[in-house]
Amino acid sequence: MNNLLQTILFLVWLFAEGACSKSDKPALYYPAPKDTVLYKESTEDFPNPDRGFYRVAETSADNFVPLDGAQLKTWRTLQAADDGNYSIYSSLVFRNIVLTGFTNTALTASLLAAIDQDFTTARQSGMKIVLRFTYTVTTHSGACPEGFICPPYGDATKEIILQHIAQLKPILQKNADVISCMQMGFVGTWGENYYSDYFGDPSSNGAGQMFDANWIDKDNVISALLDALPEDRMIQVRTPQQKQRFIAGPGAATTMAGMTSDQAYTGSAMARIGFHNDCFVSSPDDYGTYSDIGNSSSPPAYALGPLKDYFMNDSKYTAVGGETCDDSYSPFNDCEPSGKVQAEMRSLHYSFLNCAYNNDVNNDWQTGGCMESIKRNLGYRFVLSTAVYPALPATRGMNYSFTLNLSNKGYAAPFNAYPAKIILRNRQSKTEYALDAGTDPRTWYPGNTEVNITLLMDNSIPPGVYDVFLQLADKYPSLAGRPEYAIRLANENIWEEQTGYNNLGFHITLQ
Repeated sequence: MNNLLQTILFLVWLFAEGACSKSDKPALYYPAPKDTVLYKESTEDFPNPDRGFYRVAETSADNFVPLDGAQLKTWRTLQAADDGNYSIYSSLVFRNIVLTGFTNTALTASLLAAIDQDFTTARQSGMKIVLRFTYTVTTHSGACPEGFICPPYGDATKEIILQHIAQLKPILQKNADVISCMQMGFVGTWGENYYSDYFGDPSSNGAGQMFDANWIDKDNVISALLDALPEDRMIQVRTPQQKQRFIAGPGAATTMAGMTSDQAYTGSAMARIGFHNDCFVSSPDDYGTYSDIGNSSSPPAYALGPLKDYFMNDSKYTAVGGETCDDSYSPFNDCEPSGKVQAEMRSLHYSFLNCAYNNDVNNDWQTGGCMESIKRNLGYRFVLSTAVYPALPATRGMNYSFTLNLSNKGYAAPFNAYPAKIILRNRQSKTEYALDAGTDPRTWYPGNTEVNITLLMDNSIPPGVYDVFLQLADKYPSLAGRPEYAIRLANENIWEEQTGYNNLGFHITLQ
């Protein structure tokens, strides 16, 4: 019995030794072979949708001058800025429509038809519109505390504004494809929501602060605008506090947090409100852009720090633009290193600026040597560094994965949707197949991004050799096939102008 037990124990030990020796020499793992494409960055400036310096085309309802299609097409090419010492490409036109004569009456059918035609002209010309309506752009000086501007200012009541927005809604819905974003407008002189006859007057001409009822009235206008536009279009408000007090009510704290990535691009009201700063880099608080102008329970207060922090955090996910207005803040608004204008644009995620005002400021960027950088970096600027892809053929009915490594050198990410698609073009037949890339360019924030793409090589795609392209076209079918409305990457020798595709420089052999 003892001998039998010893034999059994010996066999157990021998088996264990054999098992251990096998585990000490595991099977070697040989990763699938891969190839890499190296891309060269381009320093070229070129137009891209929803970004850059915009052109201004203001008109008045009592003498409506329609958009000129030939002029819009010219603006897409390299042209001198208005009163500027620099030249720009423009994909945006700021259409400010002054509703002169309509402060007490409905909009006419002829005016609505003219506005509708503007959108058609923009679409035919490859441009998008930054849209604003206001009732007055005229100031009246006099013996009032402000001096240069005195009441009455000339805007309209809330009831008239809501009536006009309701009239405009069908046109806005119909033409949302060529609306880059819409500014709140309507309230106050220039539509900047400050000097107003009906929505509170926080200037020294009036009460010197805002009250709860004033904030609620403005909130009603914002709600009407959000309803008038499709959920995929943003509006811009003039100050960060205006957004805070729309989101959280008249008592919203200036210290409230901005959006998070989970809240962005959801179609919610919070996700759809951005900012237009029409006195960018003009003073420490940009002439009241970052001022707390009070409510019924608190007077105005200094709030530069928290309101600018809110703008900085929230703007990562929204549309940001505006214009400069005063060069007296030099050298802060000059080029680096003496000034900080590029750092300011980057931290506040600017996508577009006015090329017509104020060129006392903008011209300094040209003479200071940073204008070329600003022109390239307003908004997004995507630069591919490498693509890493399998060196082996793909198999029909199976997944095929590869990685794009890119950097967003711009100040912001796209604020409108440009669905990413991989285009496979058969080298022999030239037949193309579009596959969803499974990534959202709106999340390609400034900095480096690794984009991992997995494609199901559907059995409906015939065997063959396919060149691979990245398409970032507009989401609207009316624009999806238009190269002018597709995003171009900032690399050499990859842009296919006739299609709006970016050539990734490798091919897939499909078996």
